[in-house]
Amino acid sequence: MLRAALRVARVAVAALLAITVLALPARAQTLIRDADIEYALRQIASPVLTAAGLNPAQVRVLVVADSTLNAFVVDSRHILIHSGLILRMNRAEELQAVLAHEAAHIANGHIARRATNMRNARNTALFGLILSGVAAAAGNTSAAGGIALGSASSASRVFLSHTRAEEASADQAAMRYMANRGIDVTAMSDVLDIFRGQEALSVGRQDPYVRSHPLTRDRMRAVDGFAAAYGGTARDDPNAQYWFGRTKAKLGAFLQSPGYTLRRIDRGDDSDLAILARAVAYHRTPDPQRAIAEIGKLIARRPNDPFLRDLQGQILLESRQTGAAVNAYRQAVALGGNDPQILAGLGRAYLAIGSRDADRAALQALESSFARDPYDPRMLRDLAVAYAKAGNNGMASVATAERYALTGRLDTAATHAQRAEGLLPQGSSGWNRALDVLNAAKQAGIGR
Repeated sequence: MLRAALRVARVAVAALLAITVLALPARAQTLIRDADIEYALRQIASPVLTAAGLNPAQVRVLVVADSTLNAFVVDSRHILIHSGLILRMNRAEELQAVLAHEAAHIANGHIARRATNMRNARNTALFGLILSGVAAAAGNTSAAGGIALGSASSASRVFLSHTRAEEASADQAAMRYMANRGIDVTAMSDVLDIFRGQEALSVGRQDPYVRSHPLTRDRMRAVDGFAAAYGGTARDDPNAQYWFGRTKAKLGAFLQSPGYTLRRIDRGDDSDLAILARAVAYHRTPDPQRAIAEIGKLIARRPNDPFLRDLQGQILLESRQTGAAVNAYRQAVALGGNDPQILAGLGRAYLAIGSRDADRAALQALESSFARDPYDPRMLRDLAVAYAKAGNNGMASVATAERYALTGRLDTAATHAQRAEGLLPQGSSGWNRALDVLNAAKQAGIGR
């Protein structure tokens, strides 16, 4: 997971509330927050981001849980890709082609030129998908270690749309990045083939990618020409292939029906990915005994993998085996270098125990998670509970206000921020954070 340190709370919250995707929500969407998946995407994206001259530690690749086929960027630090597109792909190189294309939009300055569009659209926009930390609301226990309900919207077509010249430029740059890193450039052609025929459909039936990334015959011919020119330079990358397979297996197991997942896995398949998918499918059935057995089998093979311990903790916690869940999360934290999402899981498990000592341990873990990634609403919900149990109602109100702000409910956020402002010492960190929420609400025409 991301390890963005919080330097000054007020500055961090202000940045969080300032970066939004614009336009009214067409429908509710979900965002995926999962330590395992985010790590995997960093592994897959790192070669092409480096080739594009971008710092892989500063560009986050995030997954929107949406069955349509889409990928887009909205600023220089975030690439979003729909789960439907990942599940449609067959190999890591196809995902790297998409990521390289979106990285090219960043590297070529296409996002910077749209800053004016963002400013012009702001007056008619609502809070949408908050990218500074990725909004993801709480409470969906069928989701992968943090796949959670969100209230964010897709960005407006006008804001995200690219010109044909930008698309051609991004294609060419992306294929150069891929060739530079020994990635099979024909994967770009394979990706465009996935979308072939979409342009003939009515606008309402087209996938979003086609509307924001126009697929012309000239564009596809140019890509095929580049693929032929750069052919023969590909090298196998077992690391990328493994993490792509793991991402696809975990996403599919959590987003598709458990029965489908179990039917498509051969009973004799004892590979790591098959075991992982079975563990998730059994957990969602629910069949805790089999789920625990499968994840235990995989951990025995990969005992130093923090993300498997994290999943084990989730399965145990949601199976109401809280003591065992705490132990699993503690091992995950020890192996994962204090990953914020794993720390949030540990805090959640401690809260489930309910003793005073456990509540204190929960607050410590959740505050550590917040310090590393303050933009996870599910963590903020648990942090508010931990503060309330500790008798710190002012900080509980701050965390609650920030949670509602992250999910776009600024009216409710302002109510909690006003309460926090009255309870906390003037000038304190929490008091300043409450003011940031109130100022954001005011700018949106809400409250005082």
